[in-house]
Amino acid sequence: EIRDEGATGRGAKPKAGITGFSVSHLRLPEARRPWEDDERAPTRIATPLQIMLEGPIGGASFNNEFGRPNLCGYFRSFEQWVPRARRREKRGYHKPIMLAGGLGNIRAEHVRKGEIPDSARVVVLGGPAMLIGLGGGAASSVATGSSSEQLDFASVQRGNAEMQRRCQEVIDQCWALGEDNPIITIHDVGAGGLSNAVPELVNDSRRGGRIQLRDVLNDDPGMTPMQIWCNEAQERYVLVVAADRVAEFEALCRRERCLYSVVGRATQDRRLVLEDRYFADQGGHRATPIDMDMATLFAKPPKMLRDVTRVGGALPPFDASSISVWEAVDRVLRFPSVADKTFLITIGDRSVTGLVCRDQMVGPWQVPVADVAVTAAGYTAHQGEAMAVGERTPLAVIDAPASGRMAVGETLTNLAAAPIRNLEAVKLSANWMAAANHPGDDAALFDTVSAVGMELCPALGISIPVGKDSMSMKTVWSDERGEQHAVTAPVSLIVSAFAPVDDVRKTLTPVLRGGAADTELYLFDLGSGKNRLGGSALAQVYGELGNACPDVDDAGQLRRFFLTIQTLNASGLLLAYHDRSDGGLWATLCEMAFAARAGLRVALDSLAGDPLAVLFNEELGAVVQIRAQDLAAVLEIVERFDLDGCFHAVGAPTDDGVVRVEHHGSIVFEDLRVNLHRAWSETTWCMQALRDHPQCAQQEYDRILDAGDAGLHTALQFDPQDDVAAPFIGSGVRPALAILREQGVNGQVEMAAAFHHAGFQAVDVTMSDLVDGRVSLEQFRGLAACGGFSFGDVLGAGEGWAKSVLFNAALRDQFEAFFHRADTFALGVCNGCQMLSNLRSLIPGAGEWPHFVRNLSEQFEARWVMVEILDGPSVLFNGMQGSRLPVVVAHGEGRAEFSKSDYAEAVAGGGRSVMRFVDNAGAPSERYPYNPNGSPGGVTGLTTADGRVTIMMPHPERIFRSASNTWTSSHDWGEFGPWMRLFRNARAWVG
Repeated sequence: EIRDEGATGRGAKPKAGITGFSVSHLRLPEARRPWEDDERAPTRIATPLQIMLEGPIGGASFNNEFGRPNLCGYFRSFEQWVPRARRREKRGYHKPIMLAGGLGNIRAEHVRKGEIPDSARVVVLGGPAMLIGLGGGAASSVATGSSSEQLDFASVQRGNAEMQRRCQEVIDQCWALGEDNPIITIHDVGAGGLSNAVPELVNDSRRGGRIQLRDVLNDDPGMTPMQIWCNEAQERYVLVVAADRVAEFEALCRRERCLYSVVGRATQDRRLVLEDRYFADQGGHRATPIDMDMATLFAKPPKMLRDVTRVGGALPPFDASSISVWEAVDRVLRFPSVADKTFLITIGDRSVTGLVCRDQMVGPWQVPVADVAVTAAGYTAHQGEAMAVGERTPLAVIDAPASGRMAVGETLTNLAAAPIRNLEAVKLSANWMAAANHPGDDAALFDTVSAVGMELCPALGISIPVGKDSMSMKTVWSDERGEQHAVTAPVSLIVSAFAPVDDVRKTLTPVLRGGAADTELYLFDLGSGKNRLGGSALAQVYGELGNACPDVDDAGQLRRFFLTIQTLNASGLLLAYHDRSDGGLWATLCEMAFAARAGLRVALDSLAGDPLAVLFNEELGAVVQIRAQDLAAVLEIVERFDLDGCFHAVGAPTDDGVVRVEHHGSIVFEDLRVNLHRAWSETTWCMQALRDHPQCAQQEYDRILDAGDAGLHTALQFDPQDDVAAPFIGSGVRPALAILREQGVNGQVEMAAAFHHAGFQAVDVTMSDLVDGRVSLEQFRGLAACGGFSFGDVLGAGEGWAKSVLFNAALRDQFEAFFHRADTFALGVCNGCQMLSNLRSLIPGAGEWPHFVRNLSEQFEARWVMVEILDGPSVLFNGMQGSRLPVVVAHGEGRAEFSKSDYAEAVAGGGRSVMRFVDNAGAPSERYPYNPNGSPGGVTGLTTADGRVTIMMPHPERIFRSASNTWTSSHDWGEFGPWMRLFRNARAWVG
């Protein structure tokens, strides 16, 4: 129950000039979740709330465990009754959409598949076959709920992130060999399983294949030959290795503990032969479930012909004449597609790889409003890549082609925040979704594909080289009374854009900068004053859609806009940038104010139309902040690109903490920014309170009320540009340091990069290297245990990794000897911190260390937080004591738990607690999210009595470069940020 303590009706205006929204009356469930119905009730499909709360956790968990940063996305909640051909139907997303895509880099010599020589070996890399995924193809072609329950379960394809990580490590080891890469060609295993992947693999080189079915790794021996051949168990690849390099490839797999099987060979004759020795008769005759010509398998199938009809339906116009701006603000800010997405974002690791330069969170208060994701191409490069997502799916109910064009347009207005050389460099990925055979939708899909692929993108000069589709976007079910229900998704296009970036440091954000008195805000209105409200958040919060929606009316104007922003950014004329999307101009301005905790004076005089339509239409566009003194230079560029007719002054930031909207001398709206921010964040607070720890959710929500919160900041007791390692690097000597990892660890590359820049010879060391005797810790001066998910964390935080040492006598002796040597040091971060804490019995002076348990929030926490470096003997923090600075965390089990209550005090008193979480005022904190895991006293870093071994939960190795600090209070750090001092200290100590 949420009460608005001001508005009393649709057109009512609050009594006072400035008011707030009460959230004290929100009642949260205590004993059960809202979807936990009476056990006697009939079985039902998952509720939208259940999907919104739990669905994203699965996707984030896979990304987190694999080690892929989740940097952008979208969140859409939609359901609406609409008239259609003299009847009504329900449109919406009862079948959830969860998209996963990304970008990567590939060396030029690996772009093209190699030619397969005769008798080259076919290898299956990764997990074993399982009786899963057999219904994938069938289930994806029918409406959810219309197939059998067995088919729905059979369509599950599994998600074993640790196995895929091991596969990735093998692949990485291979391509790192450059021209000596043993992999000739590779293919992922997806739809159709091996029955699709293996034939396509060999056919690319016009070869055949002879495969032995029983050599495929199999976790279910009872499967039939068809099931073994066709199951879609994922985390597998098929690849070809030359016969004389199989042993080398097998050695790499064993080192990474990655499953593999050599299942056959390529043949010159273009036949696919699948043998099954299990069914061979006693006379030695071979059983061949498949023996066919490849030309038959890959013959061109007949084209499918669909006879479809366009279905019309008169949609009523959206009448907003009786809606007050006050009530519209209240409703729209809380609408899920507009509101704060923190509950979706902080559960996903956004800093892994150490190459992330722009994630969703911006500014000192970490508000999730960024337009674009940006990553660096390497640990010495300032070039990189940008990625953005766009979609306007509800518009398709009104005008499907317009929805597709707007998805492309929004993607480009998001991407424009990054410095991109030209529009031709942008590549798109199109994810198409529709309900096949639903009356009118096949025709709508055809029209939308034509509008986007044949008209808009060619006019913009960009291409769509890749994409994906799902044609089953309809849910049907019956309730307990036997009544049939159906919900059909609109034709949906979600566009992802990718482009190279010349300088990652020049990415724009929505954070307002500079003094309020000397900067101004301007709107690029690409809707040219049309102010179409159809399909807008405003219409949806009143249960309506309208019949006139935004569209890309002029592709040339959109292209010129993109080039204008690039030119203005390259000229240093833009302080902040934010596109107009869900929630319209109002949401755009509010989010810029929230990110900077600033007030706003909004003036609508230069915009034609009713204030409500001006504020809440969702036509394409963007707001930029410029210096008043630069206006002439900005206008010259705007006029050069013929956009002066859509460039309008809309106000300026203020210091009074009030958001005020004026129209021809009248105040249309006025309220405190903090009240608006609370309304915008209320949805995420409610979701976190239901899903996570309610008290933690409340504490984070209450942060908005703290007017004295200074946000992230730096207070350093050292000069970050002082390179204490320089004299030792200059000697040319690089001491050997072991970058230690176990299966599931994913943070070794950024750790190696940090220590390499500090003057070490970073050596990749796996636990299998130590077990098999290929490497010994005797040869190293330092050891860095890296972050990740060793053994998938199923044995507890780092405990499986530690037990692989403790339960192996030779390894135990080797580690104990290393820790007792006076000339060695060790660092454990995140999972490595957890592992070393469980080895405390082997480490002198570590007996009082805690072990680490589930975060108090009951959730994985990925955040920028403040820490303080305490006085203590750690050799890694020499000269850093007393400093406060931000750092990234990304862990699910980071809460320090001491075996005795007095140990925490003993550790602190003994100077062995060397790092603790502090709030934004610098005080040690146990409040969430300043302390993201709930550790007592904020402790998050400890050392031994002599300071040679240090463990910590935060990830300094991910932000040792200035460019990798997605928020910084300084532009004077140079190439390396303050955390580089930790790694330089290590080199200086080694000498």
